[in-house]
Amino acid sequence: MQKTETNSNPDVEDSGDRKGVATRLLGVVAIILGSLDSVLSWRGGFDVEPFYITLIAGGVVLYISGSVAGRR
Repeated sequence: MQKTETNSNPDVEDSGDRKGVATRLLGVVAIILGSLDSVLSWRGGFDVEPFYITLIAGGVVLYISGSVAGRR
């Protein structure tokens, strides 16, 4: 006999729909990498490269697009 698990907490909604999760995760990783790289280069006395700012902005765009996809 197979045992099926049910959600014991009625307040938690488990729809099984995971749209946009990978996009949001990729956005968060890009934001963290861009932030760490810019802080380390700034701390090292170097100029902050425009690439790092672009990486952070691209991460924000990915995160927002993943959030929008998750709401649909």
